[in-house]
Amino acid sequence: MKNLVSRFLKDESGATAIEYGLIAALIAVGLIVVLGTLGGNLQGTFQQVADSLGGGGGE
Repeated sequence: MKNLVSRFLKDESGATAIEYGLIAALIAVGLIVVLGTLGGNLQGTFQQVADSLGGGGGE
């Protein structure tokens, strides 16, 4: 029993998986923020181009 508890305490594979999960979550949050910001800017740019070409958005 003591050997089992000792191996359990030394096992770090679960901690590594949690660390990778946290890194993936941080990357996902960063992408959402960046793409949300760029998406708004990109929409404004396309709207300016459409207005310049006389295609005022289907009005």
